[in-house]
Amino acid sequence: MKKPLVKILSIAIVCTLFNTQMNSQNKDIEKKIDSLMNLMTLEEKVGQMNQYNGFWNLTGPAPEEGNAKLKYDHLRSGLVGSMLNVRGAENARKIQEIVVNETRLGIPLIFGYDVIHGQKTITPIPLAEAASWDLKAIEMSARVAATEAAAEGIHWTFAPMMDISRDARWGRVMEGGGEDPYLGAKIGVARVKGFQGDDLSAPNTIAACAKHFAAYGFAESGKDYNTVDIGTSTLYNIVFPPFKAAVDHNVRTVMNSFNILNGIPATGNKFLQRDVLKEMWGFDGFIISDWGSGKEMIDHGFAKDLKEVARLAANAGSDMDMESYAYVAHLKDLVESGTVSEKVIDQAVRRILRVKFELGLFDDPYRYCDTVREQELMNHPDHHAAALDMARKSIVLLKNEGNLLPLTKDQKKIAVIGALASDKNSPLGSWRLASEDNSAVSVLEGLQRYSSEITYARGPELVVGETTFINEVRINETDRSGFQEAVQLAKNSEVVIMVLGEHGFQSGEGRSRAELDLPGLQQELLEAVHGVNKNVILVLNNGRPLAFPWASENIPAILEAWQLGSQTGHAVAQVLFGEYNPSGKLPMTFPRSVGQVPIYYNHFNTGRPGPIELVFWTHYIDENNAPLYPFGYGLSYTEFSYSDLKIDAANPKDVKVSVTVTNKGDRMGEEVAQLYIRDKVASNVRPVKELKGFEKFSLKPNESKKITFSLTENELGFYMPDGDFVVEPGEFDVMVGGSSVEGLSGSFVLK
Repeated sequence: MKKPLVKILSIAIVCTLFNTQMNSQNKDIEKKIDSLMNLMTLEEKVGQMNQYNGFWNLTGPAPEEGNAKLKYDHLRSGLVGSMLNVRGAENARKIQEIVVNETRLGIPLIFGYDVIHGQKTITPIPLAEAASWDLKAIEMSARVAATEAAAEGIHWTFAPMMDISRDARWGRVMEGGGEDPYLGAKIGVARVKGFQGDDLSAPNTIAACAKHFAAYGFAESGKDYNTVDIGTSTLYNIVFPPFKAAVDHNVRTVMNSFNILNGIPATGNKFLQRDVLKEMWGFDGFIISDWGSGKEMIDHGFAKDLKEVARLAANAGSDMDMESYAYVAHLKDLVESGTVSEKVIDQAVRRILRVKFELGLFDDPYRYCDTVREQELMNHPDHHAAALDMARKSIVLLKNEGNLLPLTKDQKKIAVIGALASDKNSPLGSWRLASEDNSAVSVLEGLQRYSSEITYARGPELVVGETTFINEVRINETDRSGFQEAVQLAKNSEVVIMVLGEHGFQSGEGRSRAELDLPGLQQELLEAVHGVNKNVILVLNNGRPLAFPWASENIPAILEAWQLGSQTGHAVAQVLFGEYNPSGKLPMTFPRSVGQVPIYYNHFNTGRPGPIELVFWTHYIDENNAPLYPFGYGLSYTEFSYSDLKIDAANPKDVKVSVTVTNKGDRMGEEVAQLYIRDKVASNVRPVKELKGFEKFSLKPNESKKITFSLTENELGFYMPDGDFVVEPGEFDVMVGGSSVEGLSGSFVLK
């Protein structure tokens, strides 16, 4: 149906007025920046480029000695532009009052914090949210986090993490969107929109930070902070696209990474920061270093001292120094000696001030310091409802042999086994700094709401000693206390729910693992329970892909439930008892063994793909090439079929691919239809398969839906190793289905 011309004109006028208003606001901000810059001394400019961690108890007296005293004096003299880890509306106001009232120009601080997957209300870890493939839910999750963080006086989050990673050994895979650049870009943009909204000065939005630029997720052997050495084709086609998408959607800050790239640390890398980010992509926000990554250039062997750190980082385009003390100590002298141009300083300060103006901090430095609003919004029921919705959508059904799931509410004698089942802290996951410990709904608590037939045996402990964000988790390898009790309970039960996996602090920053199996005594317990009762439902709580081939072969029902945050238990129970039909799909490939890692679906074919009868082809002699569970995989309590694939390539700039999806089962369910392509012959070798479209939708029993995808030049083209984007004519394969390994296939020729 055509819209009336009057309505079309009205929409056009509104859009024009909005753009005009935004342009006017931008020009007004630039004029204000000009005026302020004219008043600033060189020392005050450098101060804006300096970020300190919170350094004293605000309820006590001001520091009188040591490093804290130095930081406090810098704060009062205008030598600090930002602080991190200052939380709470009252605390933020106290700090802000110092700089507004006591410094010469009263330039407000911007407060940053690691708001990674929630603030007080904790949503699923980002990798789990990626498994939902639900962009609206992910955006809402980020909005909930932003609302609570802003109410606590925070202006800026160090999220989302945009790093693509193919190595599950790397602990920070829990913080990102998985292995695929297309999916990762979509998820990253959704989170940027959730954090920043349409108006950065609104009281429920905070500035986002795309991190870590660049290639941090490709750390060798999966060890955090390790060396990165990749080709430029991978850099342009896999690493860069999520960051480019975030910049295109106006992300206001970017964080550089700890690693080297082509032998140069990212913090001192001019190619990354000036050439690509600022010049090629036109990024107009500011770049911040990661914690101490500036001074780490000394350890890398790239700088001899802090003075050289300041010179290299500033000239390379790193605008704000987080906790290296290099800029505040040396930049002024470097400018006065001519080693660093004051123009470099001015450019960085303009970017920082621009974001502060956009946040509305110059209009009201205390707009985020409302203690009444803080009290009202923390752990708001609406936020927990959104967290529950996100948690349910993040769960992936990996196996359901014999339709053991869902359980019925009249199911008798249900045993729940595993230390993680009653744990209220581990489900919060890593990187949940503002949360209250032990505040999650445990899986056991969630299940007990659905059935009075639940009996519980803890079994052997998973961890021993204290588990905190800054400590390494110690795993129990020897104490089998509770083992026999758990086995006996399983023997006397009709069905067993085993909750196994990783503790929440076994993934995250600094949590690389050399093995990907079930840690501790859990595999032994699983096999012992299965030996007395075959009706086992395995619920996995983990922050990364794990390798569990024995379980995959022997356990009839497996649910990937990640670490789902505050509402973990309710989400898991609703899925197990069929109140919610699982719809998640894996955002990372699950390996059969750690020896397959890195393993990812969009690999190259090689010259000897095989299989052939002789030994001379790309394979292992002791392991299958195929993954345990592939990218994009996930089952449902219903069944979806795909039919009627059609490809219309008449318009080479907009190739249409359509398919009909039907719910063949007897209950409503959600499906994620996925479109993959392969450019069969290209001037630079292309992967065997690349995700280029997806759509999530619900269908009633026997209902069908026609899904249409568009393949434009953005999807059909690729980057050459020199960074040029090309779209080449030729034959393309197409596959549409419910995962990366199954679906309808066809082909077309791009002319």
